[in-house]
Amino acid sequence: MPAWLELMIASAGPLLWAALVFTIPLAILSFIFGIATGLLTALVRMFAPGPFRAAARFYVWIFRGTPLLVQLFLIFYGLPSIGITLDAFIAALIGFTLNVGAYSSEIIRAVIAAVPKGQWEASYSIGMTFGQAMRRTVLPQATRIAVPPLSNTFIALVKDTSLAAVITVPEMFQATQRIVAVTYEPLILYVEVAIFYLLMSSVLSQVQAWLEEHFARSGGFAEARS
Repeated sequence: MPAWLELMIASAGPLLWAALVFTIPLAILSFIFGIATGLLTALVRMFAPGPFRAAARFYVWIFRGTPLLVQLFLIFYGLPSIGITLDAFIAALIGFTLNVGAYSSEIIRAVIAAVPKGQWEASYSIGMTFGQAMRRTVLPQATRIAVPPLSNTFIALVKDTSLAAVITVPEMFQATQRIVAVTYEPLILYVEVAIFYLLMSSVLSQVQAWLEEHFARSGGFAEARS
């Protein structure tokens, strides 16, 4: 067996472990919290009083206008200077959540706005409150529209988790760097971790395609859930 293949096989275990323990949980948790943050931000920007809208716009402006890497550095390395020290995983989770929240808020705001105004009026005409109209009528329709862009956001997030290596999170890319430091075989190992990311992205792309087909066939989140 070639030496390079033996090295790839030997390093596959640590990389898979890092992916299962750090990379995937970090991506999933950041996406869940980020979508919740994005939904809240979108609703504030669309329906809240002026000062709250301004605060939401400021948040989106900051996190869409600065690099994610800088945001991670500010949270992990900058906050200790004012007495706030965070675990590396928590710092990465906060950074990714706020970044995803800013970008997803624009997606969510757009898909909610895309729901015809008549749907709101029909909901109110049968006695629904704002919350009921949003939950039962608007969000189910908006979800179907939001699946493709939000799926792309999640796939991009999975790859972006590699940036957590710079703040010492022992995810898949940092695990690769540690092995490189011992074996001095950067080309082989970086190709291997690239293949890992490629496989994960390919699987997620297939899931995205299935979700799009499923929502198109079922007609929305409400029907799919039932």
